[in-house]
Amino acid sequence: MKLSGLFHSGVPETARDLDIAGLTADSRQVKRGDLFAALQGVAAHGRDFVAQAKANGAAAVMSAGDLGGDPGLPHVVSADARADFARAASLFFPRRPRVLVGVTGTNGKSSTVDFLRQIWAASGKRAASMGTLGAIWDGAIRDLGHTTADPVQVHQTLQMLADDGVTHAAMEVSSHGLAQHRVDSVALDAAAFTNLTQDHLDYHETMDAYREAKLRIWGLVKRAGFAVINADSPDGAAFEQGARERGLEVVLCGWRAPRDHALKIVEIQPRPNAQAMTLLWGGKEARVDLPLIGEFQALNAVCAATLALALGEAPEPVWAGLAKLKPVKGRMQHVGQSKSGGHVFVDYAHTPDGLDVLLRAARPHAPGRIIVVFGCGGDRDEDKRAKMGAIAKRHADVVIVTDDNPRSEDPAQIRAQILQGAAGACEIGDRAAAIREGVAMLRAGDALMIAGKGHETGQIVKGVTHPFSDQEVAGAALETSN
Repeated sequence: MKLSGLFHSGVPETARDLDIAGLTADSRQVKRGDLFAALQGVAAHGRDFVAQAKANGAAAVMSAGDLGGDPGLPHVVSADARADFARAASLFFPRRPRVLVGVTGTNGKSSTVDFLRQIWAASGKRAASMGTLGAIWDGAIRDLGHTTADPVQVHQTLQMLADDGVTHAAMEVSSHGLAQHRVDSVALDAAAFTNLTQDHLDYHETMDAYREAKLRIWGLVKRAGFAVINADSPDGAAFEQGARERGLEVVLCGWRAPRDHALKIVEIQPRPNAQAMTLLWGGKEARVDLPLIGEFQALNAVCAATLALALGEAPEPVWAGLAKLKPVKGRMQHVGQSKSGGHVFVDYAHTPDGLDVLLRAARPHAPGRIIVVFGCGGDRDEDKRAKMGAIAKRHADVVIVTDDNPRSEDPAQIRAQILQGAAGACEIGDRAAAIREGVAMLRAGDALMIAGKGHETGQIVKGVTHPFSDQEVAGAALETSN
């Protein structure tokens, strides 16, 4: 593609007809003929890697004009470099599934997009989901590296899915992705907001800034598109106002949703391994047996169903899809049952609200004790550590504090900060040993909740990722206990 076809302005006159073979903001991935985007990152600036990109065969470079000198390559200068780079990626990879949905919120994104994929698939659609768990479609999985990938990978993946026959896709949209313009130029048919609770304050610094980043999602939705909003979120009103200002059609969902033009939860009856839901849509009640546990799973499933309904799916196929849902890996995932009759679950809950919701959701399904094993990641928001300790102490009968990706920090110090809110909790730094101890404690009716890592398969310590899976460790402990 010609360089002048990728950018509206800032292209040197002598390089307008330059053929560009690819795009990347990672100098290590530059191939001959590529354009290298030298952007300001969180930890480094792309200008420090222009020489490497040039050595790898870059044909051109684009920046905000802050390279500090002549890069020795045709140089595209942009006043809004990140946004223009995202737009260039959308032009370079122009094809995408016919229906595209985005989901943002602190918790529930991964489950909601995966549940929507499953509902569409049950209705006979070629469907995909994109996010933390990768791109998933027709049994295939492609790792994306981040909840919201960089602009090139986003648009390249959408084109790959479209070329493979996928017609419906749902993608997670993170606050980082929104703030850093990674998803600019993604035209959504609908978007959903799940909730907003404390997370990522190491990056956004304040809850107001975090909220403003999330609110940017409505700018990605096509005019007259749909905005699905969790009516039970305290921030729902702010997101509803933002969507209406954009001219979007708002559809609420949840317990507090109105009876008209919404998907309202009328009743939920917990079962040992399921939930019986009564839902109200279009003036008619429907009873759905949801094969998942935890009220928050029901809320995520209802959000996904609302998106499907708003976009034109008939109610009956949607109810049928809900009744067939499979849990998402690492999201209230049932690992197994001990010989004593206790159950083990793995969940990604890594925020105060996430842990609170997880433990409260487990209570109706656990007639015995709730045992929780969790830690907090290093190099992240320190303020949440004591808060999570207090939440665990309040809702669980047994608390085991352990390590969770300490990264560059001293893991003992992280545990000490958690224990400030969970006095008297058991402290076992070795995560595998902590999980084995939790399994050994199980009695009939107990539930062991292993929180924080979910689907992750590595433990990050001092810059090194060591292979580690909560599911594998717990599964092996269950086999030994049985």
